[in-house]
Amino acid sequence: MFDSAAGRETLLEINNIEVIYNHVILVLKGVSLSVPKGGITALLGGNGAGKTTTLKAISNLLHSERGEVTKGAINYRGEPIQKMDPASLVKKGVIQVMEGRHCFEHLTVEENLLTGAYTRTDGRAAVAQDLEMVYSYFPRLKERRKSQAGYTSGGEQQMCAMGRALMSRPETILLDEPSMGLAPQLVEQIFEIVKAVNEGEGVTFLLAEQNTNIALRYGHYGYILESGRVVMDGPAEALRENPDVKEFYLGMSEQGRKSFRDVRSYRRRKRWLA
Repeated sequence: MFDSAAGRETLLEINNIEVIYNHVILVLKGVSLSVPKGGITALLGGNGAGKTTTLKAISNLLHSERGEVTKGAINYRGEPIQKMDPASLVKKGVIQVMEGRHCFEHLTVEENLLTGAYTRTDGRAAVAQDLEMVYSYFPRLKERRKSQAGYTSGGEQQMCAMGRALMSRPETILLDEPSMGLAPQLVEQIFEIVKAVNEGEGVTFLLAEQNTNIALRYGHYGYILESGRVVMDGPAEALRENPDVKEFYLGMSEQGRKSFRDVRSYRRRKRWLA
């Protein structure tokens, strides 16, 4: 089993950050987490918990939304990255796949993939080799490579966004809500590809995901966010077996599966916020 404390190099470390929007709205309140090299780390929580804001704080995409990190530190390989622009972070090996499957709709699938190699300087042959690597993980994209991206399905657009990120030859991918809006079978397929890329290419993942069940099945370590705070963390297997996580996030209890209506008072009852 994956153990984040078993001598793994820590690639990304967030230490007690606060994020404020519009100078007044406090969204993250002392968030700390670490992402070990070669792992799949899951950032879990409901809508509005602060998952996307955490990823954007890392990739320095907050300023476009009038947000800023006002306290704390974000380090990658021991170096502060808070002042870096997103393009410099990509060159450093950190890239974010945005929520909502953002593709260049007027370009073909293959043209979209090639835009991911824009910052590379290792020549056409290396780029062509990596394009074939991407197609090996996403055979559906090879079938659709000449199709205009805007006319592909939601699942294909998610694959395209992930494949484009891979074309930058990243060390770490920040993956935001990969399951959003996809059918369960496609969600399973996307996470199988994440696992394959992690194991086959050694790419480290930090993924924000509302689907706690699947994230804890494929992730190695998890952090649960509530209202901008980390309220629980641990190895994925331990979180899956935790009774509070089972009840409030997986819809299970000692009495069996519960509906959201049965557990919606959890904010008043959660032991970890007491």
